[in-house]
Amino acid sequence: MAAAATMAAAARELVLRAGTSDMEEEEGPLAGGPGLQEPLQLGELDITSDEFILDEVDVHIQANLEDELVKEALKTGVDLRHYSKQVELELQQIEQKSIRDYIQESENIASLHNQITACDAVLERMEQMLGAFQSDLSSISSEIRTLQEQSGAMNIRLRNRQAVRGKLGELVDGLVVPSALVTAILEAPVTEPRFLEQLQELDAKAAAVREQEARGTAACADVRGVLDRLRVKAVTKIREFILQKIYSFRKPMTNYQIPQTALLKFFYQFLLGNERATAKEIRDEYVETLSKIYLSYYRSYLGRLMKVQYEEVAEKDDLMGVEDTAKKGFFSKPSLRSRNTIFTLGTRGSVISPTELEAPILVPHTAQRGEQRYPFEALFRSQHYALLDNSCREYLFICEFFVVSGPAAHDLFHAVMGRTLSMTLKHLDSYLADCYDAIAVFLCIHIVLRFRNIAAKRDVPALDRYWEQVLALLWPRFELILEMNVQSVRSTDPQRLGGLDTRPHYITRRYAEFSSALVSINQTIPNERTMQLLGQLQVEVENFVLRVAAEFSSRKEQLVFLINNYDMMLGVLMERAADDSKEVESFQQLLNARTQEFIEELLSPPFGGLVAFVKEAEALIERGQAERLRGEEARVTQLIRGFGSSWKSSVESLSQDVMRSFTNFRNGTSIIQGALTQLIQLYHRFHRVLSQPQLRALPARAELINIHHLMVELKKHKPNF
Repeated sequence: MAAAATMAAAARELVLRAGTSDMEEEEGPLAGGPGLQEPLQLGELDITSDEFILDEVDVHIQANLEDELVKEALKTGVDLRHYSKQVELELQQIEQKSIRDYIQESENIASLHNQITACDAVLERMEQMLGAFQSDLSSISSEIRTLQEQSGAMNIRLRNRQAVRGKLGELVDGLVVPSALVTAILEAPVTEPRFLEQLQELDAKAAAVREQEARGTAACADVRGVLDRLRVKAVTKIREFILQKIYSFRKPMTNYQIPQTALLKFFYQFLLGNERATAKEIRDEYVETLSKIYLSYYRSYLGRLMKVQYEEVAEKDDLMGVEDTAKKGFFSKPSLRSRNTIFTLGTRGSVISPTELEAPILVPHTAQRGEQRYPFEALFRSQHYALLDNSCREYLFICEFFVVSGPAAHDLFHAVMGRTLSMTLKHLDSYLADCYDAIAVFLCIHIVLRFRNIAAKRDVPALDRYWEQVLALLWPRFELILEMNVQSVRSTDPQRLGGLDTRPHYITRRYAEFSSALVSINQTIPNERTMQLLGQLQVEVENFVLRVAAEFSSRKEQLVFLINNYDMMLGVLMERAADDSKEVESFQQLLNARTQEFIEELLSPPFGGLVAFVKEAEALIERGQAERLRGEEARVTQLIRGFGSSWKSSVESLSQDVMRSFTNFRNGTSIIQGALTQLIQLYHRFHRVLSQPQLRALPARAELINIHHLMVELKKHKPNF
């Protein structure tokens, strides 16, 4: 049906295009004859209208011509007018058929109409219900907004009331005094934990009441009286407890460190915050009591400690340059088995080792029962280690218990320990006035330096000033003793020393032991001033050795004396000092120089002629005057035959002489080896001189000893130890 309608519309448009005359002939009276009907209103289809637009008509026509049915009709040559009528007829038939169909379905259509009407009624009721719901929802929405506003206001009031309740709760809790607090403060002993807990609670409540009173809270007046009475009771009990502990320190043979640990830190804090007068009383009593205890303890300990010192100590005449004229007689006093030596370190240096430095202090009565004696530095270490240990503990206790730090802690510490420290300094000053043991003083200096480092590690600066004062006493005394020894060596007269001997001198041995001791100690904590003083002493000792050597008549004896002393001093120094130390290098150079000179002096008697000829010949060859050697044939012949006949006995005599002259066999062996080496070199140079053309034809050259044979023979004279 749609296709037919389209065909009809296309046909109508084609008919309209055919022209007006044709329309009138086909339609007859419908063309609008007079008297029949009104003119047809075609609107946009009216081609007679001025408003008709031809372009648009062309577009419609073109669109219709492109239709498939129209194209098919045009191709078959169908008459469009007949085809249009046929289409109209078909449309009428279809319309009649459609009417009949509607009539047949009229009952169903009526039923559908009734159903639609019923649905409209239902929908109308639903619309009314939804309208009512909408109005109810709008009212509910307004009620919800109202409830939200009321809920927000209630939340604000709740938060405000909770904040007020919290503040009031804190205030009430801070002001209310529970019965447990009252019972503990009034009845519980001070040493019980619950007393300390309730004391802290009481302190917190007192602080809270003071804060609220400053804000003008009227409720504080209700509890002020109760808190004051509890505070007075707590202060009284704490005061009695602490004073009782402090008084217990005064009992003889009491270990005051044990009661001291029982003084709880918070007790003094409570007194300081609630009763400053009582706190000051306790602090003053503590300072007075502990000051006397420390002074009494250290005075007694120091007195007993000095009784176990060696009986024989260095005196002002026990200097390095003093003559060793002491004679042992039948009635001479025997030396003690553990006598404290003056110039020798021995085992005394162990006092500054880590294990000995912090070892337990000496117990005088135990040492007396065992008849033990100690050098001064051991007593000094024990005394100052006890002082260091107690001072560190006391300083830390003062800072914790009395709640002080910085300058205030220093002042309180010196109030407790000041008298003891002053007494110790006074005793040290008195002892040093008659002390001439430089090694002991130097060890004491290094003990102080190490104890100062230990105090710094323990974070106890209160002893810094004391250490400086001790060093201010020790350093000048050490320098004075060292300068006295320097002066004693400088003023020593070799002619007053008795018989001369090429062996090491006792003064140089003293210096070697003394210098090696100080150098080994100083290596641990170097000090430039010490090295300068030792340098001065070394210069004086070297000058002394040269003065003594000058007393010998022969140069050979002088060299033997110098070599023996340099070798002895070098050997002792190398046992303790580093190989690259200044002293070791200096004496090594001196020893090498004198050894070389001695070897030349040793080879001069048996081989002096050979040495002189070789030097002269080498000088002539160097100057280009080798022709002058032709006149030396007789001399050369005598030298060749003389060396060949006497070299073995000369070497044997030389070796024996060396071994008799030197106390150190290793040094003697080294000198013999050097002499034999130099002899081989000399004979080798002699061979080179004889190889010159001027002496090559000398008959005596056949009597020369082969160098390798000479080396083999000389090795037989090498001492073995």
